[in-house]
Amino acid sequence: MPPYSPDLNPIEMAFSKLTAHLRRIGARSFNALFHALSEICGLYTPDECWNYFCEAGYAPS
Repeated sequence: MPPYSPDLNPIEMAFSKLTAHLRRIGARSFNALFHALSEICGLYTPDECWNYFCEAGYAPS
């Protein structure tokens, strides 16, 4: 098995965007974090998610 590479893992790219969003809005308490996570579906478009998989090399040719 090849060594783990975050560059080849689509979830790492999505988590990167999520953590940047949480830092930007300053969610530091449980309630603020819960509210911020309730907005997560609006952060990612289907095309963007597809691009994560393409960039990691998982898209069908």
